[in-house]
Amino acid sequence: MTEYQPPKVWKHTAPSGGEFASINHPTAGSRFEKELPKGKHPLQLYSLGTPNGVKITIMLEELLAAGYSAEYDAHLIDILKGGQFSSGFVEVNPNSKIPALVDTSTKAPTRVFESGSILLYLAEKYNAFISVKNRYEVLNWLFWQVGSGAYLGGGFGHFYNYAPHKNEYAINRFSMEVKRQLDVLDRRLKENDYVAGDEYSIADIAIWPWYGALMKNKLYNAAEFLDVASYQNLMRWTDQVLERKAVLRGRLVNRSWGEEDQQIKERHNASDFDGINIEFR
Repeated sequence: MTEYQPPKVWKHTAPSGGEFASINHPTAGSRFEKELPKGKHPLQLYSLGTPNGVKITIMLEELLAAGYSAEYDAHLIDILKGGQFSSGFVEVNPNSKIPALVDTSTKAPTRVFESGSILLYLAEKYNAFISVKNRYEVLNWLFWQVGSGAYLGGGFGHFYNYAPHKNEYAINRFSMEVKRQLDVLDRRLKENDYVAGDEYSIADIAIWPWYGALMKNKLYNAAEFLDVASYQNLMRWTDQVLERKAVLRGRLVNRSWGEEDQQIKERHNASDFDGINIEFR
């Protein structure tokens, strides 16, 4: 195999991205005209049950479980079919990535995009799951996840699971970084019940859908490869968070794959969970 020599100017001449090649392009903006659906609740979520999407549905279910008036409509955006490139979605999120939220309870509708921003917005709106005494420790770990997740998802996940060809250098490089991140969390959780201290917060809500799912072999089927069982403190926290009913509910919203009794493609009322098995499998 000859070594790749980058051209002086890169051009998009062929599909790239493995499973996502058909939707990956080097340009932004909408590709077709379509308005977003709107439900009856103040909070309108446009998402998919990927780790970044699950962050927000867990947060919303946690708010409801805690007694806050946070009813929401969760509309499914099928990213494999390019739903994120509709004119309506791009108006809410010009970056064409799920999740995106519209809060219609404000004087003018408020758009919020990027999962970390949505978590912070909801935490501040309801004054919940963000510790007053430990606020900046919560934010430290929230932004740690936002910065670190790209290495786990777009780096390790892409080359280990989605890339059309296995590249030893890329897999080794990103495996080393993900192992380092797991060690960061494991060391932190040796001294703390939750990531930001002794209180459950949006830091845990942001981190669990990526790293908790990885620990339970629900992400890239890579638990054995990364020897996640060796991170005992992180596994303890993973199981502890999984005891929360809101987490079990939230991870099923906007889910369109897997077993039928563990899918809620769209959520508009609490009754949408009727007949759904929320146990973790």
